[in-house]
Amino acid sequence: MNTVPPFRDPTVPGNSHIPRQDWDRAPWNRWTFQHVRELLPTTKVWRGMGPASPLPVDLRDIDAVSFAAEGQSHTIAGFLETSYADGFLALHGGKIVAERYLNGMAPHTQHLSQSVAKSVVGTVAGILIDRGVVDPAALLTHYLPELEATAYRGATVQHVLDMTSGVVFDETYTALDSHMAQLDVASGWKDSPNPDWPTHVWDLILSLKDLECPHGASFRYRSIETDVLAFVLQRAAAAPLAELVSRELWAPMGAEEDAYFTVDTAGYALGDGGFNATLRDYARFALLHLRGGEIDGRRIVSPGWIAATRFGADPALFGDIYREALPAGAYHNQFWIEDIARGAYMARGVFGQLIYIDPEADFAAVILSSWPEFVSTTRLRTALAAVRAVREALAA
Repeated sequence: MNTVPPFRDPTVPGNSHIPRQDWDRAPWNRWTFQHVRELLPTTKVWRGMGPASPLPVDLRDIDAVSFAAEGQSHTIAGFLETSYADGFLALHGGKIVAERYLNGMAPHTQHLSQSVAKSVVGTVAGILIDRGVVDPAALLTHYLPELEATAYRGATVQHVLDMTSGVVFDETYTALDSHMAQLDVASGWKDSPNPDWPTHVWDLILSLKDLECPHGASFRYRSIETDVLAFVLQRAAAAPLAELVSRELWAPMGAEEDAYFTVDTAGYALGDGGFNATLRDYARFALLHLRGGEIDGRRIVSPGWIAATRFGADPALFGDIYREALPAGAYHNQFWIEDIARGAYMARGVFGQLIYIDPEADFAAVILSSWPEFVSTTRLRTALAAVRAVREALAA
């Protein structure tokens, strides 16, 4: 389960074919999520010239930590072996207490984050909001007047930060004609089955003309909202997204390695899911949030924005379809709130990407995966139970 599929062993000549339309699907994703820049056009997120932020190591033996999930008993060792995990890292007290690489992944491997990218973009938005470059209460059309001709007319920046616009966007991952299928094509991830589909992400945004409910009425997960937000940031700061992430977050944070985004045919870095980085740099991102927006003595994000993200969500907007996995949850500022009372929150992506952040316990965990399914409530609940078990074991 945790080995590279033999048909994609790059050391075997002629044994490297991956279907273009299915490169991100099982079983190929066991290899491709660690090799995205060998498959798609990308742009670098420079780490800058400064030293990496230190990550002290104090490893603990967590393999035998036990937990129950979905009616079964597990250990952390068994969970990692059977959950299609590629990398796992836990932080406690600012130190790495567990770090595992599986399925051929190594410390310098950059792994696709899928929708964890949304929280990276959301954090950059928080930085620019703190600085007054972006006003979350402003209409999207203040920054992007082109959206006046779309269903985003009347929506605010905060609406897309929280995915509470009323715009119709079909997120169905497996449907061949959904908006998500169109986004796969527009982003450059897939070839188009329809010559009339948008050929880049901005054109897809401009094609969204229908409303399903008033802006601000309810949360509905729409990946395209992050891209709308990214275009706002680019327009307001007069810089492309990859440069903004480098300048405002990745370099000041003290990342150890460059990261990268996939790009569409117009050169747009895919903010909703195209970000790739190493396990330890995802951990630095988590540590930045654990420390209220500060890392290695450098203030990157305001503590007020971090606190507002943790506690400022309206759980009444969180529909029943999301409560199956997160019964005490909400969504705010491009983060999933696991527990609105505790303020534990997460960055999440399809196929099992997870950054879990609990400032109350001074604990965070990163899980990079290549699940066979896009989404699985059972796998998510099991992963969260595993993370909580590690948290409680360390607290004890």
